[in-house]
Amino acid sequence: MVTRIARQAAGNAAAQATKAARTVRRQATRAATGMLGLAGERMSKVDTAWLRMDSAANLMMIVGVWTLQPGVSYADLCKRVEERLLKYHRFRQRVSEDAAGATWVEHDVDVTQHVVREKLGKRRGASAQELLQDRVGELAMVPLDRKRPLWQIHLVEDYEGGSAMIVRIHHCIADGIALISVTMSLVDGGAPPPERRKRERPEGAEDWIADTLIKPLTEITVKALDAAGEGAAKSLGLLHDPQKALGGSVDMARLAYQVVSDAASLALMPDDSKTRLKGKPGNAKRVAWCPPLPLDEVKAVGKALNCSVNDVLLSCVAGAIGEYLKSQGDDVKGQEIRAMIPVNLRPLDQAYKLGNRFGLVPLVLPIGIENPIERVYEVRRRMSALKGSTQPLLAFGMLAIAGLLIKPAQDAMLNLFGRKTTAVMTNVPGPREKLKFLGSTLEQSMFWVPQSGDIGLGVSILSYGGGVQFGVITDTQLCPDPQKIIDEFEPEFAKLSLVTLMLPWGET
Repeated sequence: MVTRIARQAAGNAAAQATKAARTVRRQATRAATGMLGLAGERMSKVDTAWLRMDSAANLMMIVGVWTLQPGVSYADLCKRVEERLLKYHRFRQRVSEDAAGATWVEHDVDVTQHVVREKLGKRRGASAQELLQDRVGELAMVPLDRKRPLWQIHLVEDYEGGSAMIVRIHHCIADGIALISVTMSLVDGGAPPPERRKRERPEGAEDWIADTLIKPLTEITVKALDAAGEGAAKSLGLLHDPQKALGGSVDMARLAYQVVSDAASLALMPDDSKTRLKGKPGNAKRVAWCPPLPLDEVKAVGKALNCSVNDVLLSCVAGAIGEYLKSQGDDVKGQEIRAMIPVNLRPLDQAYKLGNRFGLVPLVLPIGIENPIERVYEVRRRMSALKGSTQPLLAFGMLAIAGLLIKPAQDAMLNLFGRKTTAVMTNVPGPREKLKFLGSTLEQSMFWVPQSGDIGLGVSILSYGGGVQFGVITDTQLCPDPQKIIDEFEPEFAKLSLVTLMLPWGET
């Protein structure tokens, strides 16, 4: 009896000691991360990877520009931001880093520190657009204050008779698709994001794997790949029901082969072509944009050639880069460059949750093909070859794993993409009609994607208000004047349109 009581007492004491130790550990962790007394939420490993990807040559900021007619006032903008943008918890949270990663911590936001007035500089003979481009390039290399939430809006109150807004948001907050959701809540008539249900965040490695990798694999990626590859989507769908896995063993084997093949393709990618756009970047950026192309005309050319809008646009990108290099005296015949293309991995109705839910797929652009019809069909062929690929999912998983590593190890791992890639290119679908913001018309919407490692070229394509807007950001050491690339987009599309009209339609 005495022994049993003693054992029970010892067990209770051990349990209490364990509980106390856990409490001490929890408090120590909170104190170390600056969360003591504050509500904190662990940052996902993928978002952590983006947070730590900043370098002297490339900051992981999404930079955007809105032009508005007529102008808007600073006071009205601050009020709209406070009423709408701060409904998203990420825009009310700063980042606290620790050895294990990072935590989102609630912050008392002073809107006037995040919404600032901006005056454009002066340059002899420069237009207002050129001065705005100069300032955007400068701000692309100014880090955001880590002591505050990682975003800022710069308002140019007087710009070409209206106003212009320069928006800077760190990539760890959200990807491009998610930020379109934010945009739609900010404009006139926009709705706030749905209320989030409180839940305890997973802290263990097993919970993280289930939450960050397995769940996207079985729920999100199936839908994302469904349109691209029916076989891969069906195989991934088997993971929903293990009982059916045996019957689908052929599909599972096919999926396994696809994963191994795609992993080998990523790992064994040869180094990219040595053009003047590839090299060690410096510490200055420039941006450029052009008037939008009519979206209906792009669709008409795509329909006539049995190509997607994306095929047409990427073909124009390849042609524009090729023409730019030729204008600099380079021989591009037979040349190709590799671009990383983001692939969305989440349903659009979940975009309001922010964060990064996309993978990357490498596309080799045939910049040396001069014939526009031959080039667009070659782009279509290469895009078709990527359909059903698991490479976006593998790249997503690589980013998640990188977020687990210390920064030097993460940099070494992700430099694979930098060494083998010349550009990052993204295509984001925007609203079909022009939007209203504070009673003014949002005339143009542009953005530039960040580049990682030693990548010095970013190309952004945004469809908005019936047009397709191209934006280019370059490192000035590799390409001092990106406007010369931008100026080739419209002529390349015009050539493709003209040759399309000259084809012998109706003949076999």
